Order: sequence, then C-alpha cells, then structure tokens
Amino acid sequence: MKLRLFKLFCLGVVLSLFSGCGASQKETVYEKAEADEEEVQEEAVEEEPVLSAAEKALSEMSTDEKIYQLFFVTPEALTGEEAVTTADKLKTALADCPVGGVIFFSKNLESVEQTKALLGEAAEGSKIPLFLGIDEEGGTVSRLSELEGLAAAEIPPMAEIGATENPNRAYEAGQIIGSDLKALGFNMDFAPVADVLTNLNNTEIGSRAFSSDPSVCASMAAAVIKGLHSENIGACAKHFPGHGSTTDNSHEGKSVTNRTLEEFRSEEFVPFKAAISAGTDFVMVSHMTAESLDEIPCSLSEKVISLLRDELNFENIIITDAQNMGAITGFADPTEASLMSLSAGADMVLMPLDFEASVNSVKQAVSDGTLSEEELDEKVLRILTVKEERGLLAN
Repeated sequence: MKLRLFKLFCLGVVLSLFSGCGASQKETVYEKAEADEEEVQEEAVEEEPVLSAAEKALSEMSTDEKIYQLFFVTPEALTGEEAVTTADKLKTALADCPVGGVIFFSKNLESVEQTKALLGEAAEGSKIPLFLGIDEEGGTVSRLSELEGLAAAEIPPMAEIGATENPNRAYEAGQIIGSDLKALGFNMDFAPVADVLTNLNNTEIGSRAFSSDPSVCASMAAAVIKGLHSENIGACAKHFPGHGSTTDNSHEGKSVTNRTLEEFRSEEFVPFKAAISAGTDFVMVSHMTAESLDEIPCSLSEKVISLLRDELNFENIIITDAQNMGAITGFADPTEASLMSLSAGADMVLMPLDFEASVNSVKQAVSDGTLSEEELDEKVLRILTVKEERGLLAN
C-alpha cells in the first residue's frame, strides 16, 4: 500500500514538472513573438519610402523651378538673340530659367561639331536635365536634311511611307531619324504626325500624314515611335484630336473642323490610341477649333484635353502646339493662353509668344491659388517621370 502511494506521489511530481516546463516554454515563445512584432513595427516606422528619381527631383525643387519646367521654348526666347548657335548666353539663361525643354530649328544648326557643342553645353548648363527637341518628321518637315551633312539619310514624306502599308518601313524611318538625332545630342523628336487625312484639301497636314485610313495611320505612327525609342529618343504624337480634316492653316489664323465626337472616336482617335499603346512620351494638342467639342482652340480646351487624359487614358506629357501660331495669338493674350492651356490640363506649353510674361502669369496663378500646388506637382512629376524613363534622371 505504501509503495503504491509512493509511486502515485512520484508520478504527480513528474507531471507537475512537465506541466511547468510547458507553460514556461509557451510564455517564452509568446514573449519572443511579441518582441519580434515590436521590432518589426519599429523597423517599419524607421524605414523611409523608396522614391523614384523623378519623385526625388521633385522634392528638391523650388516652386519657381517647377514652373519653369512647364515651358518648352526656343533658345532665342531664353537669350534674346536673333539666332543662337553657341551656348555661351544659353547656359547662363538656363541657370536662371531651368525650362523643361529647348526646341532647336535649322537656324541654330551649322555643322555636326557645332550642333554637338551647342546641345552638349546647353545640357551641362541646366541644373535639371533638359529635353533637347527638334521637329524631324521626314519629308517636308526636316530640320536636319535642310542642312548638308547633318542627316545620314533623307527620309521621304510620311504619305509615301504610309502608301507601302508596311510598318517595317515606318520603323526603319524612326530608327534612322533617331540615330541621327542621338548622334548630335538630341533626346526628343516632335514626331510622328498621327493625323488621319480626312480632308484632301488640307493645307497644313497634307503629305505629313501617313494616310486617309485610320488603321494605316495607327500602325505607322506606332512603328515610328518604336523606331525612335530604339535609339532612346522621345516621341511626340501630334496633333490631337486630329488635324487632318481642316482646310485653313492654324499657323496663320483660326482653323475649324466640323467633325463630331463620334467621328473623332471612329477615325482620328485610332492612331492616337496606337501611339499611346506604343509608349509615346508626349501627345501634342492642336490649335484648331473643333466646334462640336468646344468653341475655343483645342489646346486651350479642358473638354478636349480631358478626352485625351480620361478617355484615351494617356498618362505621359500633354503639350500644346507652338503658342506663337496665329490661331492662338489671334484668340488670346499670350499670358492668358499659357495659363488657359495649363488650367485645361496641358502639362507643357510650347513656344509661348512672350515667354517671360507667360512665366510670370503662371507664378501669379500659383501664388493666388488659381493653379494649385498639387496641380503643379502633378504636371512636373509627369515631366520628370518621362525624363527618368529616357535616362535623363538618375537617383
């Protein structure tokens, strides 16, 4: 009997010991888990979000620097000279006015070496990396082929390439143009034309368009963009919502189309959708007036620009056509025009008639809240993001 009681006592002691060890182990595990969780929470609090190069650049910019990024201008607008061929004054001007981009014309280009020096020194003179752009479509709009020795090959009008209905020809044209531009120091081309030539009497677009067939225009425009991108040259599809139906020239004055929104959707929008799918860096908005959409020039119209952003889902840079053209100068004061375009949803203004006055009007608008700081940041971030994608910005 005593032996039996003794065995039961020993068994109870053993069980209590095991039970105590288990509880102790459980408490240790729970305590460790809580400590680990606290450590993870502390690390999460301390860890800063990783910023893209564009976001980092934006965070370091002053309000004035952001405002200058909204403008794409000629070197003459910055220096006041008749024809800029050296970067001496341009570098100084860019230090004071760090614009988003500079567009060059034939009068700025004299030789291969001179062009390389001009562009290289301009790039060095800007605190914020520059878009260095040019109109190089091929055909009748070719700044390089106007000057002997600057282009490796003469590119025929896009109508001629479009007539082949062979996208490989368009890709090759884009690649050749891109190679020529890259060799000289450019990083952006105001091409391709994505207009559908629906009016054969059109005096502004004509042979610059690939075709009167939207599907041909779409495949060709997308191919040119891919050709330019193969050489890391930014592309700009133009002239939204489609300038191929007008008769009058918007360089000279008011140009009107009576195309309806449904007609635009079924024809003119087709190449722009293809260009967006191909990754175009910019879309240029025309100065024509599409009376079925709005009574003011498209580049000033929120109704038109919102179609590009909201319906076609374009996320990169929306830029106006040159604002020194007659369709704009005959409609609005240059300071009003720039602000109207930016308020309507454009990200950049190309060649305002009065650069300094236009900048000052935007500064005033940001100061009084007409153009909010949030809107300004959204526009500049788009610009900087495309610059990052083209390799112009790095962390």
